[in-house]
Order: sequence, then C-alpha cells, then structure tokens
Amino acid sequence: MDYKFADCISTLQPSLIREFFKYNGVPGIIPFSAGNPSPESFPAAEIAEIAKDIFADHALTALQYGITEGYAPLRETLRNFSKDRYGIGTESDELIITSGSQQTMYLATKVLVNPGDTVICEEPSFVGSLNAFRSFGANLCGVPVDSDGINIEKLEEALTTQKNVRFIYTIPNFQNPSGITMSLEKRKALYELAKKYGVMILEDNPYGELRVTGEDVPQIKSLDKDGIVIYAGSFSKILAPGVRVGYCVAPAPVVAKMTVGKQVSDVHTPVFSQILVDEWMKRYDIDEHINKIRDMYRSKLNLMCDLVEEKLLDYVSYTRPEGGLFVWCKLNDNIPMAEYCRKALDNKVTIVPGSAFLGDMTATTQCFRMNFSTPSDEAIVKGVNILADIAKEY
Repeated sequence: MDYKFADCISTLQPSLIREFFKYNGVPGIIPFSAGNPSPESFPAAEIAEIAKDIFADHALTALQYGITEGYAPLRETLRNFSKDRYGIGTESDELIITSGSQQTMYLATKVLVNPGDTVICEEPSFVGSLNAFRSFGANLCGVPVDSDGINIEKLEEALTTQKNVRFIYTIPNFQNPSGITMSLEKRKALYELAKKYGVMILEDNPYGELRVTGEDVPQIKSLDKDGIVIYAGSFSKILAPGVRVGYCVAPAPVVAKMTVGKQVSDVHTPVFSQILVDEWMKRYDIDEHINKIRDMYRSKLNLMCDLVEEKLLDYVSYTRPEGGLFVWCKLNDNIPMAEYCRKALDNKVTIVPGSAFLGDMTATTQCFRMNFSTPSDEAIVKGVNILADIAKEY
C-alpha cells in the first residue's frame, strides 16, 4: 500500500524530546532530556482521597459526557483564581477548559491560521507548540530571545516584513528552552507592537508558578484592554501532567470558535479530571503546595547551575534561570554539537540538542537543553561531570 499523507502532516517530524523519552526509561540513563515535573511534586495522597469521594458522590457526573467549554464549577473557580492571582480576565473574555495547555496552542492555531499565514515565535521556542503551528501549514518566523526576553527591534522588523502574521507566540516566564524571563518593559513593548500591527498574542504560561528567586512579573494578559491576548494556563507543572487539565482565557469570540474546534477534536476534557482539579483547588492550600515544589526545585536548579559553573564553564555559556525546569547551555564553537550529544548518550546522559527548538527545521545551533526536575540529585552530579569530561576531549 502506498500511503499518501496530508500535506500538513507529511513533512512533520517527531519531537526530538519525545524520541529521547525512549532512552529515558533505560536503566542507568541520566535523563537531562526530560521535561517532566518531579514525581515528588505530585500530591498523590490528596488526589487519591478526592478520587474516592468523586466516585462516591459524583460518579454519574464524572462518567458522563460534559459540555465542551468545561465543567461549570471549575470554570468559575478558575475565573476567580485567574483574576485574583494574575489580574486576568475582563467582561469581554471567556474561559474554556482544555486538555493541557498544548491543546490551547492547537485550538488557537486551528481557528486563526490558514496555510501560508505567519506565526511569529521566540527563537528558540517549545517544540510542541512549533509542531502545532506547523501542522496547520503556518510559516514560522523566529525572533531571537535576549537575556531579558524577545528582541523587540527584531520583532517589529518581522511584523513589518512577514505576510499575514496571525499571532505572536511567547512563553514569558522561564521560557522553554532558554529559561529566560521577559522583563515588564518588554512585555509592555510586545503588547504595544501587537496592538499597533493588529495581531494577537498567544501567551503560554506553564511554568509561571515555579519561580525560585526574584520577583513575579505581571502576565501580558493582565495588560490586555484591547482583546488581543490569548492566555494558556496549565495544571501539569503544579498538580500532575497526567491529569491533562489546562485552561484558556481569551476574547469571547475567539473562545467561541475554539469551542467548535474542540467539539470536533476531543468533545471535552475528561470530566473526572476537571472535578478532581476543582476539588483540589477548593480543599487544599495551593500556595503551601506550590511553595513545597519551589523549595525542591530551588535546590535542584542551584545544584545543576553550581555544577555547570564549576565543571562546564570553560566549555559552555549559560544564563542561570529564576525558575522553571530547564537550563540552556551554548557549547563553544570548537565542539561539534551532534558528536557531543552522541557521546553523551554513549555515556548514558541524554540532552536535547537546541536544533529541536528552532522554527527552521534545517537550522543548527551550538545550544542544548538540560532538565533538572526529573533526575535525582546524585544523577545531576554524575551527569554534569560526565558532560564536562566529554567536553575536555575537545
């Protein structure tokens, strides 16, 4: 059989991160290529208690079809949470529950982008979102990320030269993969440029609660008085990724179209998961839980970064992030990236080459990403030492 695939999917390549997951389960592997939250962060006992109560008291609701927009009590809980915590949500906005924040990327692209339209992305950026944009035939235009966020001059250049720009995609807090946090000045400038050129902003905030140092910066959506920002939130990093619950706050007409798009995708996010999240938010002290996660990640981030400075700084440059899950390193030019990654894998350390995070799938870079939330402290020490020993060979 000669299988003929749709144009929008035939050129799409598997995520390099997902490909590395195949190695991460191999005994002895040190999984710096992972992107998972630490299993120690999961409130398993609380989830078990809530699940038991759901099937005792809400079984029919949990097991039945729900409405596409989401479980009404959770939507109300999240409206209040978003407004009280982030200053997000106006009378012109609506909220929809999604199957993780990744679905917000998919739905936003589905309702806004035609094949050949342009999506402006930070360079580098999250490969899962890049592939969502590619799957709808979008032209990806990468704009470099500086130490304080997206390069505003290059962004305006892209807005003036690219055709049919539909939205600007940004991860302003502890960006994946670079770890950079966008300054308030640049958030305001980005918003004003989007307003000036009549394009929307897709703000992805999966890591915002994982700050371990420094001060919080207002979300771009909190500046939105013109109905141009689509905001994606998630419970994958503060509760558990397997629950697959995220949410989107966006102008009501956009959410209405996203709802139609979701109806022909998964109909609705599992009601059981939605009730679980709602009950968890109502029963437990979220701040106490998040502070425990922050304490754990602060220790692991500092351990990895201190080791990079002690063992690797002759061979890489990097910026210490203020939170999130990742450390982004740039190898010296004399070290061949592909060979370095292969030697790391031969020594049972997986890292993600930076080319996975570029809009141009043919481009190369000397950067690589490391995750500190998944490996044990012992594995972090061993892994960085191995990477340093390999670098010394050059």
